[in-house]
Amino acid sequence: MLEFENVSKSFWTGTQYKIILDRVSFSVELGNSLGILAPNGTGKTTLINMMAGLEKPDEGEIRRGCNISFPLGFMGGVVSKVSAMESFCRWLCNLGEYFDQPLGTYSAGMRSRFSFALMLALDFDMYLIDEGMPATTDVEFNRKAGEILQERLRTTTIIIVSHQAQTLEKFARSAAVLLDGQLHMFDTLEEAKQLYDYETQG
Repeated sequence: MLEFENVSKSFWTGTQYKIILDRVSFSVELGNSLGILAPNGTGKTTLINMMAGLEKPDEGEIRRGCNISFPLGFMGGVVSKVSAMESFCRWLCNLGEYFDQPLGTYSAGMRSRFSFALMLALDFDMYLIDEGMPATTDVEFNRKAGEILQERLRTTTIIIVSHQAQTLEKFARSAAVLLDGQLHMFDTLEEAKQLYDYETQG
């Protein structure tokens, strides 16, 4: 289980404090994948990084009672050769001769495919995904990664954040909306979408 208790987080923008979370409490049970809808600029990436332990809250407590992945796209601490998962990553990424090159030489799409493959190669109870699948035009990668992720849904839990409801539809069993420092929890994505659409389009 992942649990936030009275968690607050804000940033100084140079002119004012931007509130990401304001005394927010919620929990995610294993087996109940969660989709979080949030407009751009409201703190989706900060929230995912806090779940992973990459950022600390200003106040409150975050408890992690399971093995939680790094966020999709996070490359901190990844070395250029990961021998234990090498064959899996080679197969999924299809980077050819670039696989053995330093990560700094990869294009954004190549880095995205590699980090996603690495995340799938490691065994986690809970996977964190920021804005869905990697932005790649590689049809074969998208097919293989999508199939693996769908298979993982049967045995693991996914937390995915996005500003688009359709990104969450394949993965989320329950949903939430991040607005004005509050996380509004719902049993279904449809309920969350109603609030989100009202607040962002209304």
